[in-house]
Amino acid sequence: MTLAPPDARARHRPGSPGLRRVNLALFAAGLTTFMSLYCTQALLPELSEGFGVSPARASLLVSLSTGALALAVIPVSSLSERFGRTRVMIVSSVASALVGLLIPVCSTFGQLAAVRTVQGLALAGVPAVAMAYLAEEVDGAHLGGAMGRYVAGTAIGGVLGRLVPGVVAGFAGWRWALGVTAVLALVFTVAFWLLLPQSRFFRPSRMGYRPLLTHLSDPGLRRLYLIAMTAMAGFVTVYNFLTYRLLDGPFHLPQEVASLIAVTNLAGSVASARAGHLADRAGRRKVLVGALLLAGGGLVLTVPPVLPLVGLGLLIFTVGFFATHSVASGWIGRRAASARAQASALYLFSYYLGSSIGGTTGGFAYESGHWDGTSLYVLALLAVALLAAVRMPRDQRAVKPSQPR
Repeated sequence: MTLAPPDARARHRPGSPGLRRVNLALFAAGLTTFMSLYCTQALLPELSEGFGVSPARASLLVSLSTGALALAVIPVSSLSERFGRTRVMIVSSVASALVGLLIPVCSTFGQLAAVRTVQGLALAGVPAVAMAYLAEEVDGAHLGGAMGRYVAGTAIGGVLGRLVPGVVAGFAGWRWALGVTAVLALVFTVAFWLLLPQSRFFRPSRMGYRPLLTHLSDPGLRRLYLIAMTAMAGFVTVYNFLTYRLLDGPFHLPQEVASLIAVTNLAGSVASARAGHLADRAGRRKVLVGALLLAGGGLVLTVPPVLPLVGLGLLIFTVGFFATHSVASGWIGRRAASARAQASALYLFSYYLGSSIGGTTGGFAYESGHWDGTSLYVLALLAVALLAAVRMPRDQRAVKPSQPR
């Protein structure tokens, strides 16, 4: 006998204890995942010098991890359709935290690159499944806000993943910096495990890849995937190579001071939550276009060699990026009426593929044109994302794709 799904009115709503636990758990998940993913980013100049490699090659310590995550999110999301959302997320977060403890003992660049690749594979479970989990468990009218709070956790995780190692490295070197970061990630992983409510609306389904073709046949979803790829490529490029610029002339900032650029991600955290709520009320396309224009304007402000302008421009650029990501990722859950985990996985595949390929390509832009060349490269990426956003449909309702026979 087929069981009827629970009443939709029982989904988590604002003010309920269940939604508070969901928000706290996914916030902790965002912290541990993105601390681990970006822990080497602020240290790229020091790692370049320590291992005698170029900026573009050093950026592989970010790109290999995000590239491995990109390759893993689709199969991992399919596993979650069979074995459950919460189980996959918890196994993934624990595995990635344990792998992270190996990073400080690596003695060669090759070893460090290999461990970062394995860590990227292990990290895939949380981002691959979190959006589908929220779309199933949270009341649809409030999904944008819940998604925004999850993205806010990823933003703060990105802050800690850059700030903690950057500050510690200034006093104790990169090994201690990455060791402290790994321990903090393990603590947040335990909190996530203890707080996460079990799924109530998940129903196991057969593992298969036919829904991927269905999602790719939807022009709206394809545009959201393109936005994810190009916007993330630009974002990672800026944070990969702005530190090099700040350590060099005319600024000559110390490592621990240059790493403070990560604090601007806190503004991204606030912007994520606000953009999600605004999109629920004012419309997703309008907010998405505005966010991308804001990011482009902020990037232009970073071009003049004036430190206050660089800081202000980075702040505005970061707000625009996180608002873009919050709205686009939330739109996936609304637009895909079935196989949401795989729809989200395609979004994340595009997102982290952009981080991996785009971030390293940005290294060549920096090496050939310094910050002016890097800025032009990122502006071109944002222009592609803006074109896709303008062409998104106005309809905010979930679109039920036709199922392949």
